[in-house]
This record gives sequence, structure tokens and C-alpha cells, in this order.
Amino acid sequence: MPEITSESHGATIQPLRKAKAFVDGQNLFHEAQRAFGYDFPNYDILPLATMVCAARGWQLIEVRFYTGVPGPGDDPFWNTFWQRKLRAMSQRGVQTFSRSLRYRSETLELPDGTSHTYRFAQEKGIDVRIAIDALRGAYRKEYDVAILFSLDQDLSEVAADIRALAQEQGRHVDVASAYPCNAARGIPKPVGNTIGVQIDQAAYDACIDPRDYRPIPRNR
Repeated sequence: MPEITSESHGATIQPLRKAKAFVDGQNLFHEAQRAFGYDFPNYDILPLATMVCAARGWQLIEVRFYTGVPGPGDDPFWNTFWQRKLRAMSQRGVQTFSRSLRYRSETLELPDGTSHTYRFAQEKGIDVRIAIDALRGAYRKEYDVAILFSLDQDLSEVAADIRALAQEQGRHVDVASAYPCNAARGIPKPVGNTIGVQIDQAAYDACIDPRDYRPIPRNR
């Protein structure tokens, strides 16, 4: 897409600021679940990121999507879902990055003296990968705006580093954190050192993926 450099009424229209979106898929889902009650990742990230940029006069140049995925032996339902969704995103030009979920067990002592062991899935390395890719892009001057679709406060340091790096380069870079928001359920705190971008339900619903990547529904 060419930069806009036309003039109107004697005033020069500045080129659109180039934006890259860095999406923590699991974090975005959990915020949509908390805000709107959706029980699976039903967003279509490409139009969602495009909408966020268009509303602020930014030119979206790339979407990078990150998520943990359970192994087929650990959870075949969600493994199938994510493999299908990631494939569809890749075919539309979204850069995808996935890691296998790790599992740990924790035994809890109950008041009646019995114990129960729970198995928890852990997503490792996603925030680190987002930080590396965002910093690399800033170092290479690939964008003017970094949009973090996440509320992971661990990314606050990389947001500060991006802005400091840009200042050393003699330019200005904004870092934003975009997230679903329902005021009735409380307004979350954006990632530190970023501009908060709230996505209300009407905007989110306009970007729901019409395709359902779930296999035959299981009992939940």
C-alpha cells in the first residue's frame, strides 16, 4: 500500500504510520472470555488488527500471532482446533508461531483430609518470543507502532525498551496494548509503558471468524 503524501487545503497529509501487531492468542482469548463470555477463541485476528489500526490512522503492515498448542495425545480437541486455525491464518498472510504446552501436576490437600492431584497446562516462551520479535522489528526500523494484543505485564519492559531504542535512533515509536473491554465487568489495566486500546463488544463481534475450527463438540 503506497504512503499517502497528498496535500489538502495547503496542509500536507503525513504518511501513515506503519504498524505491526504482535498477538498473544491465549491472552486475547481469555480477555474476550472475561469481557464478553465467549468460550473459545472465535476472533478473526486479521480484520480485528486492521480495524484497530484504521480507527487510529495507522497502516497495518504485518500481523504476528503466537500461541501454545497442546499435543495430540494431551488434548486432541484443542490440538485439532489450533492446527486448523493456525493453518487458515497462515494462508491469509498472518505470521504464526506456536509452542507445545507443558504440563505439571499439583496435589491439593482438601479440608476432609483427602487429596486430589490436578494437571495444569503451562504456556512457556510466548512472551519471550513476542519480546524478541518486537525488539528486532524496532531495531530494523520496520514499524512506527507496535500493537501488543495482550495484557501480559511481563511485556512492559520490552515496551519501554522499544521506545528507548527508537529515541536513540532519532525517531518516535508508539507501543499500544489492545484488549477486549466490557466496562460492566471492570476495565483492565493495559501493559505498562503502552497506550491502552480498548475493544468493545460491537467492534469485537464485527471481527468474529465465520469459520469454526473445532472438531465435533465434546462434552465440557
